[in-house]
Amino acid sequence: MLELTLLVVLGTSALLLVHSYFLYPATLALLAQLISTPDSTGSDTLPSVALVIAAYNEEEIIAEKIENSLALEYPADRLSIVVFSDASSDRTDEIVRSYADEGVELVRVEGRVGKTECQNRVVDRVDEEVVVFSDANSMYEPDAIRELVAAFGPDVGCVVGELTYRDSSAVDGESVYWRYESLLKCLESAVGSSVTGNGAIYAVRASSYVPLRRDAISDFAEPLAIVRNGQRVAYTADAVARERTEATVDDELARRCRIVTRSWHTVANNAALLNPVRYPLFSFQLLSHKVLRWLSPLFLAGAFLSNLGLVLVAPSPLYLAAFGAQVVFYGLATVGAALDRAAVSPPTIVHVPHFFLVANYGMLAGLWNFLRRENIVTWNTTSRESEP
Repeated sequence: MLELTLLVVLGTSALLLVHSYFLYPATLALLAQLISTPDSTGSDTLPSVALVIAAYNEEEIIAEKIENSLALEYPADRLSIVVFSDASSDRTDEIVRSYADEGVELVRVEGRVGKTECQNRVVDRVDEEVVVFSDANSMYEPDAIRELVAAFGPDVGCVVGELTYRDSSAVDGESVYWRYESLLKCLESAVGSSVTGNGAIYAVRASSYVPLRRDAISDFAEPLAIVRNGQRVAYTADAVARERTEATVDDELARRCRIVTRSWHTVANNAALLNPVRYPLFSFQLLSHKVLRWLSPLFLAGAFLSNLGLVLVAPSPLYLAAFGAQVVFYGLATVGAALDRAAVSPPTIVHVPHFFLVANYGMLAGLWNFLRRENIVTWNTTSRESEP
């Protein structure tokens, strides 16, 4: 009986892990062949666009971001640039004001209310048809906004662009992770609607924008709200933003913890989207892409401990092989951690497992914060919040 119980735990944990990371994208690829891709052909007329840039103590990068925005290949009379400063205490506001003659508007928000509340207030002020949200450290390719607006179809309320890295050598694991996430967004969009946005580059029809709770993570909560209102979230790889990766794996740990903490609260506030009767496809996507992913630390622990129990209770070549594979994986991650601590650039074979486990530890910490009803509203320049 004990062996059967341990085997069920191992099989269930392994299946859920494999589904979340491998079977889900495979299922989407199959569905994409069976389901006609929704038409996302927009109007030939370029809509008016407000580019809204989030800033908090960005004196080191904000000038570069504004220069990048002013150089975008979009008609100047159809594009406005708005920078909101969430009570910055450095020279950010001063630098933004120096571009006032070039049409750049500063909206200072007092009280450190957080990115989401700032976005709510700015959207309420602008008159443009489309609002593009960006982070201060996200540099756009010249045609990025044109590509974003081109992806709007009649049923599309939000369009998500592509985030790439200018220095992928800093954290190889993060670069691998983002390429994987881009693949999921592409497949999800092909079968219906992407599950999440990306704080670096996403656009929303002003008429489709839903004001959000202050504690919501905006680039996740806004797409969910748009889906609840019956519209799609499309993805386009042709609208490109570039960022530098986080400086260290520890930075990624802190970032993942913050994002997952806020995202659990966001899912709880949009629990209706997990109803398979009302949202048969999207509930499957949300469960597979996000909920099961965030629970993967529990599945990893379940697989390891149950496999260890099986080796002790009923040793067999199959159980030993499965356990040995896990030990090798964790051993590679340990080597990656040791090299990282020694400030030695680790090879990908050990760095990616290390990054994977660090990310899972961050997800576990985020789950724990959620269960304790803790949340995080504000952000810092060294740890920007974007999709989980």
